[in-house]
Amino acid sequence: MLPTLVTRNNLPLFWYDIAMINGTGVSQKAIIFNKESKFLVLLRGSTAPSNPLKWDLPGGIVDYGEDPKQSIIREIKEETGLSVSDIRPFDVEAHINSKGLHWFTIAYRATAKNDQVKISWEHDEYKWVNTDEFSKLNRIPKIIRFVNKLN
Repeated sequence: MLPTLVTRNNLPLFWYDIAMINGTGVSQKAIIFNKESKFLVLLRGSTAPSNPLKWDLPGGIVDYGEDPKQSIIREIKEETGLSVSDIRPFDVEAHINSKGLHWFTIAYRATAKNDQVKISWEHDEYKWVNTDEFSKLNRIPKIIRFVNKLN
């Protein structure tokens, strides 16, 4: 039985457990650059369902029936308040998580139209960093791959 609390598109609150077909889900991450060629990272909150208190990139789940490009634009806006341009995919990563679910993550590159970040409730902090600064952060492994692919 599904929980009675719902989020957008009438998906249950625990969407990360059930928003998939045959145990497969699709998520997305974006490396967003500013005018100084630094990119945005977000610190996940202590109550995050996975990777709490680790630095991450903006992104999230592709909702059922949602266009992937529109999904990443929506996620960027929800998590950062930013509008972006020049958004394009550059990598795809796949893994089986600790719950045995198969996830695909599409990585995008984008340019911020401004630097005025407004983080969502999901994150505690944000930083614009270069690759050296990024390497010193407590990061999620798959985003290390994505950043390395752009170098």
